[in-house]
Amino acid sequence: MCATCGCGEATGTTVLNLQTGEEAAMHPHDHDHPHEHVHADGTRHSHAHDDGHGEVVALETRILAKNDALAAANRAWFKGREILALNLVSSPGAGKTSLLERTIRDLQHEVRLFVIEGDQATDNDGQRIRAAGADAVQVNTGAGCHLEADMVARGLKALKPGPGAVLMIENVGNLVCPALFDLGERAKVVILSVTEGDDKPLKYPHMFKAAEVMIVNKTDLMAHVDFDMAVAVANARNVNPDIEILQLSARTGEGLDDWYRWLRREAASVRAEAFA
Repeated sequence: MCATCGCGEATGTTVLNLQTGEEAAMHPHDHDHPHEHVHADGTRHSHAHDDGHGEVVALETRILAKNDALAAANRAWFKGREILALNLVSSPGAGKTSLLERTIRDLQHEVRLFVIEGDQATDNDGQRIRAAGADAVQVNTGAGCHLEADMVARGLKALKPGPGAVLMIENVGNLVCPALFDLGERAKVVILSVTEGDDKPLKYPHMFKAAEVMIVNKTDLMAHVDFDMAVAVANARNVNPDIEILQLSARTGEGLDDWYRWLRREAASVRAEAFA
């Protein structure tokens, strides 16, 4: 059980190369738990006692520190190859995969896109990405509720994105734990569907504060749902005054040009910064 978020680790994580069919197992929380005893009821007890909640805090600090070190290595790897890496986060059903499919099809003659697809189970979304025309690796986290930097590193070994590529990391559908875990990405892109409500940024402030961009998706459904765009924008900027906001519909294509302009700008910045 992860002390940071409480997600399970019993089933472990698998990394499936959708190009070759090769699958490898790894443990999503291969953290250090020194002198730990697991009781019959499943609870864990460490011999490294501390007053209050100090033991849990120390374990959480070690977990995040290890992840941050791996994320820094990923970031350096991306920089050396001028790769734009983005971490796409959202609630389940907000439209991350649909947006990726549309982006891959629209930009396939302009940029080489690679995808690390994160889910707890199945390779359904990864197969959709492959059908759209991008190389993809499916990372199934089992009981885990987020991707971590070591999972991304394993995915990169299978994908082998070339210099100047764009890597999209579609995180597990969850607006809580992915906010805590740096993957080495250049930016977190949070996707909010109009069907979810305009108060989401206030309900999940850590995620919207961590994100550089908020994409409001499914704008074609605005007439059919109780969603106030001005309120959603105000709520997001209340949490994160610097967040960039894009409004689009992955289904109809409305607003996608703004998304593509942002991608081009970020890719150009990555190239410019590589030798700065």
